[in-house]
Amino acid sequence: MKNLSNNYYIAETAFHHEGDVQFLNDLVKDIIKLEISAVKFHLLFDVNDYMVSNHAAIDVIRKISIGKEDWEEVFSLVSNASKDIIALTNDVASLEYINSIQNKYPISAIELHSTGLNDIFLLEEACKFNKTIILGVGGSTFDEIQFAVDFLKGKGKDNILLMHGFQNYPTNYEDINFDRITLLNHAFNLPIGYADHTDPLDSLNVTMSVFPVGLGVRVFEKHVTNIFGEKRIDAQAAVSIDTMKQIIELGNILLKTIGHAKIQFSNAELNYGNTGPMKKAIVARQDILEGQEISLADIAYKRTETSSMLQQKDIFRVIGTVAKRKIEKDELMTFDNLEYKFVSANFEQFFVKK
Repeated sequence: MKNLSNNYYIAETAFHHEGDVQFLNDLVKDIIKLEISAVKFHLLFDVNDYMVSNHAAIDVIRKISIGKEDWEEVFSLVSNASKDIIALTNDVASLEYINSIQNKYPISAIELHSTGLNDIFLLEEACKFNKTIILGVGGSTFDEIQFAVDFLKGKGKDNILLMHGFQNYPTNYEDINFDRITLLNHAFNLPIGYADHTDPLDSLNVTMSVFPVGLGVRVFEKHVTNIFGEKRIDAQAAVSIDTMKQIIELGNILLKTIGHAKIQFSNAELNYGNTGPMKKAIVARQDILEGQEISLADIAYKRTETSSMLQQKDIFRVIGTVAKRKIEKDELMTFDNLEYKFVSANFEQFFVKK
């Protein structure tokens, strides 16, 4: 995920499968038909390493977690479609597994969820991963983010991406806080991704999903479902396959409008800035006689059908020149019909009179 110049779209499956491997396979088969960059999966093998044994949700989490033996079939589907895999690992065991197969499948990144951002056991194991490490920073303080970044960099890991955004079932506009993206970028000098969780029924969902293109964001993540409208885990933020297509289309269009910071014009800009047909050119305000010295009163700015080599700012190079021949009213002023009136330099000021 280094050197991101194009948009990188991540379709997240999360726990939408609810532990049903066949459902996940079918979802992946539909997702990989999209022009996405990667499919993201949540892995959890050791539930007791994720939550306390008397947690009210532990039995539900254990039930919807897919075991190690089923993941390689899922990963093969993604790999065969030439898409990347991103693994969000919630426990050390699942991260160890990913590290053990990282060269077998196109796993472009691992992610540490904000719930375990400062879990040093996860951070330590993450350092064994050879590619991008994504840090989910939603709801995290600067101190927490700094701790994770410093830990990884202290171990020689510099391929880090911060993922802004959190799920608030769904996330309200006022909680998105796009300004934080700029703040994070300035504070940590790291690439920033955006995981949008706007209400899928919101008419502005597509726009919100890729709005940060203008802030320099190139990594975009969305929950995607192939059974839009059904009540399943993570459905509150999951968009349909068709909506994801629209998100990718709009994101690519917005990226084209960003351009680059180089002082280099496109052909369209060159045509638009063409002096004469587009920008007013310097022309004769009235007929000018041969040998006549050009003054400001002899000059006008007008659009013409012919391009001019002189730009509007060149007016002071024209004033004081002499017409080589008669110049008709509205004729372009050029150095083909003008010549400088040379004056000998006066060096008297450099000599002391005796």
